[in-house]
Amino acid sequence: MAAGMGSSFDPDRIASVRAQLDKASGAGSRVATRQLWTRAIALTVGFVALLYVIEGIDVLAGHDLDQAGIRPRSAEGLEGVAFAPLLHANWAHLMGNTLPVIVLGLLTLLTGIGRGLGATAIIWVVSGLGAWLISPSGTTTVGASGLVFGWLLYLISRGLFTRNLWQIGLGVVVGLLYGGILWGALPGQAGISWQAHLFGALGGLIAGWVLSGNERRQRRGDSVGRPASP
Repeated sequence: MAAGMGSSFDPDRIASVRAQLDKASGAGSRVATRQLWTRAIALTVGFVALLYVIEGIDVLAGHDLDQAGIRPRSAEGLEGVAFAPLLHANWAHLMGNTLPVIVLGLLTLLTGIGRGLGATAIIWVVSGLGAWLISPSGTTTVGASGLVFGWLLYLISRGLFTRNLWQIGLGVVVGLLYGGILWGALPGQAGISWQAHLFGALGGLIAGWVLSGNERRQRRGDSVGRPASP
């Protein structure tokens, strides 16, 4: 009986099992990371390609599609909340947004596909509704820059909300690279919808707070029951 117990709890055997489990876990983590990158890149490239296809159709249609942008405080203009980020005034407008969309959109999706899509949805709606509410009458707002501002603030704020050092570091780097564009959220630039930028940034902060909730609760739960350090 004693011999059987000793065999079951052989330290070498337990160490071997643990090593195998750690190896399997590491391999699974690498596969998951590769899948995340693959899906994030595919979604980002697909979205950018869609923007270019829509702009090509808009040019052929004499820019009639731009009428589906945000027209403030009108019932028919409310549909622009859904369509405005997909439309651009011209090729120069779209090309100016392309690199920020690729970089910040990809980084947002790399926080988790579901989480990134959720953040994008929040930013999309908050930016659009804000522009619809406070933009000057007689204007039409189009462009993905509201999303860009939202993604930027989401990435900057997320680490602070989750108290995750890696995310904080990412936010600092993103802020240093793209923080200068936040001036576009202030009034004063003719032809620039600072309203969509401002509310996009607000949407990013809201998304960062809302979508980091599970991680905050998980961190609090992990600390419950831990013995205090001597």
